[in-house]
Amino acid sequence: MKKGKVSSAVIRRLPRYYRHLDELYRSGTVRISSSALAASMGLTASQIRQDLSCFGEFGQQGYGYNVEKLRGEVASILGMNENHTAIILGAGNLGRALIENFPFHLNGFRLMAAFDVEPRVVGTRLGGVPVYHVDTLENYLADHRTDVGVLTVPGSVAAASAQRLVDSGVQGIWNFTNIELPIHSDQVMIENVHFADSLLTLSYLISEP
Repeated sequence: MKKGKVSSAVIRRLPRYYRHLDELYRSGTVRISSSALAASMGLTASQIRQDLSCFGEFGQQGYGYNVEKLRGEVASILGMNENHTAIILGAGNLGRALIENFPFHLNGFRLMAAFDVEPRVVGTRLGGVPVYHVDTLENYLADHRTDVGVLTVPGSVAAASAQRLVDSGVQGIWNFTNIELPIHSDQVMIENVHFADSLLTLSYLISEP
């Protein structure tokens, strides 16, 4: 259970917690101390205890954490058990790569459909996902509950595409367009993925001082 407002820094560490706990669970680890978990993640034990305390009490004094139970708790906090649904706008190179290679289902999402304008892909299936013409987007969203829209369209149509998603009631946008979306709504969450920002950060880190 969440305790009031949780900082974005804590929220962004939650997927790391889940990933590490999942690896431990799959390796057969039954329990782990906060110090051992911290060492594997490059954090401190106090930071881990403080982060998890935002959502409840999960460890036991002298025992540590039950890996399977904590993994399930973090998955629940992240909403991985809520059967979220997603669609992709843009079935070009990036969109196709996500459709065919990204494990949406392992992250609690069901990828239902993709939309594009290219006649060669409209009406086909990519990785088992049907591709529809983007002109049918609003009709599809009216008939299918969709939580997240994944944007992999060209930057020139990014803002308009995002607005169509917002107007149709989508709750979240996973934005790969490298465009800052001019969406101002408390009802829609936007997560921007900027490949260039990430690469330039790495460039800074390896550059000579």
